[in-house]
Amino acid sequence: MQDRQALLATLQNKASFCRRETIRLIAIAKSGHYGSVFSAAELFALLYYHVLRYDPTRPDWPDRDRFILSKGHAAVGLYPLLADVGFFDPALLDTYTRLGSPFGDHPDMRLIPGIDFSSGSLGHGLSVGVGMALAARVTGRSYRVYVLMGDGELDEGQVWEAAMSAAHYRLGNLVAIVDRNQVCVDGLTADVMDPEPVADKWAAFGWRVQEVDGHDLDTLLDRFAALPDPASAQPTVLIAHTVAGKPVSFMEHRFEWHLGYLAPEDQARALAELDEQVGGEP
Repeated sequence: MQDRQALLATLQNKASFCRRETIRLIAIAKSGHYGSVFSAAELFALLYYHVLRYDPTRPDWPDRDRFILSKGHAAVGLYPLLADVGFFDPALLDTYTRLGSPFGDHPDMRLIPGIDFSSGSLGHGLSVGVGMALAARVTGRSYRVYVLMGDGELDEGQVWEAAMSAAHYRLGNLVAIVDRNQVCVDGLTADVMDPEPVADKWAAFGWRVQEVDGHDLDTLLDRFAALPDPASAQPTVLIAHTVAGKPVSFMEHRFEWHLGYLAPEDQARALAELDEQVGGEP
């Protein structure tokens, strides 16, 4: 039990680190996606410090698990974790969005070690994940493919074509994660294009469906530990119910913070609230 509690504390600290670094890097760019990163911070931390199989000294290791950040605008929160686990020198992050930097608003797999998919227009990630999972089947490898999507992204028809394909090809090595924060750039997802019933739709497409609090690391640990064997025949989707902007009080549930910039006084307030959450920096 103590080991689990220590793991949970580490993961919570890494999620806070992700949020704090996001604030720091967006201060360099003067614009960025706070809300989208903050809703996914626990998921990022769990994946990179506990779930994913990878070797930062060999970014192209054939047997590594693949992670596709389909909601690529949240890359500003992923970059610090990739540096922290050893894919590249953390000092390089100080060039974020500057001319000639490999680190842009969306990730580029040609320039950044540890990135498996160059995102841009939303809705493509699950299709790429289907291809990678099929490749594992063809080559006899046992890796999993994880695809993190935003719930606004579910408006894209290509997502559902990929979902149908994954079930048809019996890709039990494919795990989709929907960051169900109910916010997109234009407003609340329920107002822009209501995706409900989300769980029923995925089930109708033949997926194993799990719903979970995307900020509850204790439950998330159990859900990822209970994933079926990669050789199984049914893809899994985890619908992670999250809060955009969490835990910064003036950002939570606010689509205005999907993309924005913190003035110095607001940045200080946000950092203070992060300190209160975990008792200071990790």
